[in-house]
Amino acid sequence: MIGIYVHVPFCKRKCPYCSFYSVVADQDTRESYCQALVRNISSFKGRGLRADTLYFGGGTPSLLEPEQVSRIIGECRDSFGEDITEITLEANPSSVSYDKLCRLREAGVNRLSVGFQSADDEQLRFLGRLHDVKAARETVLSARKAGFENISADVMIGLAGQDKNSLEETINKLTKLPLEHISAYMLSIEEGTAFDCDRVRSSTADEELMGELYSHMCQMLEDKGFEHYEISNFARNGRYSKHNLKYWQGEEYLGFGAAAHSFFEGKRYRCPDDVESFISSPLQPCEILEEQVDPLEEYVMLGLRLSQGVKLDRVRQLSDAQTAGRILKKAQVLASYGLCRVQGNRIALTEKGFLLSNSVICELLYRIDKNRGC
Repeated sequence: MIGIYVHVPFCKRKCPYCSFYSVVADQDTRESYCQALVRNISSFKGRGLRADTLYFGGGTPSLLEPEQVSRIIGECRDSFGEDITEITLEANPSSVSYDKLCRLREAGVNRLSVGFQSADDEQLRFLGRLHDVKAARETVLSARKAGFENISADVMIGLAGQDKNSLEETINKLTKLPLEHISAYMLSIEEGTAFDCDRVRSSTADEELMGELYSHMCQMLEDKGFEHYEISNFARNGRYSKHNLKYWQGEEYLGFGAAAHSFFEGKRYRCPDDVESFISSPLQPCEILEEQVDPLEEYVMLGLRLSQGVKLDRVRQLSDAQTAGRILKKAQVLASYGLCRVQGNRIALTEKGFLLSNSVICELLYRIDKNRGC
């Protein structure tokens, strides 16, 4: 089964830390965009592809009308079958009401991802968010009342003025809400964003503080019953994000919309960042990012994001015994520094390793080809 990703690149206002493609658009543009989404999704009808997850990301997907969301879901079911059991929509507290949440649930959305970010109003203002803590809390409670039994919330660490005490307050308030899942991201200053300046960099967490906040958050969430199943994701009672697991487990997914990515038939694709071009084209234009994906690199790089890690016998299948042996030997050295665990057939990163995941993963893969940089 494949996953379906629908990118909704519309926002009321651009957040200063965000590097994802999004634009401000009127109702007519949003409707034309939805029509183009339906047109592109329907082009796969009759190909025999089956999907079991659908994810509306953005941007701010909750800016769409529930009727538009319903149309897109209906076309996905017509084109990819009736097995789509997890339908997630990202929601900003400033763009939903109880009535709208009820209509989104009736439209078929059964998993909501709420952009909470922080339980400190001053930190929300720093992030340029259009909601306050009260509105975010009411969104979660209203979503539960509207019938959502699978709710996730985003939280961000490393913000200006954030310390262990304020982070504890955010985690305590979040975990008292009816949430099945929490996605926690370390603030990253991306080139070209409004945050890309010395003033912001000097006011946010440095590497040492970021590490302390991350470790403290992980411990708090696990103490409160949230399993740390991926670098940035925590779930109660096994309520993982089934769609996002497809990315980390190297499964296929199709992306629709301007700036959407796909991994299909061994290739990685990307639709250009251009709403007007997407709307006007009979079928969305696609750029091939990778013509042929290295299955070993994909397995190791993505699999080590998960707490369960990777299997050595799978590494051996994707390469050879010599390569698997080199990776195991290097992992054992990294384990002596507390960066990973080697248990039987598995290699997995520790929380310390998660903090340095890019470097650790590159170190493991570097032994495969010394001429390749990371």
